[in-house]
Amino acid sequence: MEIFKTYSLKPHNTFGLSPTANTAAIINSEQELAEILKTNIDKQILVLGEGSNILFTSLFVDALVIINRIAKIKVIEKNKNEVVVEAGSGVLWDDLVKYCVKNNFGGIENLSLIPGTVGAAPIQNIGAYGQELKDHFESLTAVKISSGKKIQLNKDECKFGYRDSIFKKELKSKVIVTSVKLKLKTNPKINIVYGTVAKELETLGILNPTIADESNVIRKIKSDKLPDPKIFGNAGSFFKNPVTTKDYYESLKKDFSDIVGYPENENHIKIPAAYLIEKCNLKDFKVGNVGTYPAQPLVIVNYGNATGKEIFEFSQMIKQKVFEKFQIQLEEEVNII
Repeated sequence: MEIFKTYSLKPHNTFGLSPTANTAAIINSEQELAEILKTNIDKQILVLGEGSNILFTSLFVDALVIINRIAKIKVIEKNKNEVVVEAGSGVLWDDLVKYCVKNNFGGIENLSLIPGTVGAAPIQNIGAYGQELKDHFESLTAVKISSGKKIQLNKDECKFGYRDSIFKKELKSKVIVTSVKLKLKTNPKINIVYGTVAKELETLGILNPTIADESNVIRKIKSDKLPDPKIFGNAGSFFKNPVTTKDYYESLKKDFSDIVGYPENENHIKIPAAYLIEKCNLKDFKVGNVGTYPAQPLVIVNYGNATGKEIFEFSQMIKQKVFEKFQIQLEEEVNII
């Protein structure tokens, strides 16, 4: 374990911002986590992995920042149909995807190239291209911040929803995830829900795709559409795709014939937030050093030396414009600190 005073968080957030933490600790095991919690019981705690889903709006973070490096991947159980894989919460999510695809463990290949760590995945219930974490989630281990006590939660106890979980509600800022178990398929079938993936596979002449083929295609699609945070600071999709009623969606189609939607359940439709933003003429739109990315307006980009406050204000402008035009309230996917 390493402990630092007045520690710069620039390397630990993908927006490229430079807040300073009062104290930071880099931990590599559950034991080190328990130790640092025990000696800082009265302090505000902020846990960071890659910092790929966070926006700092101030220059100083008055908290103990714990930088999670608990890194392990291992097979817990395996039979002819299924395998249970456990990963430490500090493992990069995409490293886990690569490990599973390499071993032909199917279920999370559509979540390729999602930034962040394994520990952040259940908090957000990450999802893409027709897959969500909850679809193959088995359980997780976490530590209570107040007591250092270890707990385990199964799928039902995590209360997963669309980009949502118990960790954003009852357990928000109360626990730190240390490991996650996933139940995957050893004889996987690919999951092509989105036409863009199927079209790209067809273009490449891949008629019987494997999960590796699907993962590679999704990586290509994302790389073509999304900016590299090392070049342009960003946190990926800034807003969730809003969900509305079928009736309201049908009413919108009268004025916006090209609107698209995807069934969320029997009575609700999910609308791409990128479509709503683009219809407000905010695609490739800039204010100072902040803007929406030309290829994907759902991504807000730090084009230079923008402050967290400027990025936040830009995001609120987008929310206001979308609400004025569609009467739909966008909700941030990024955590605002």
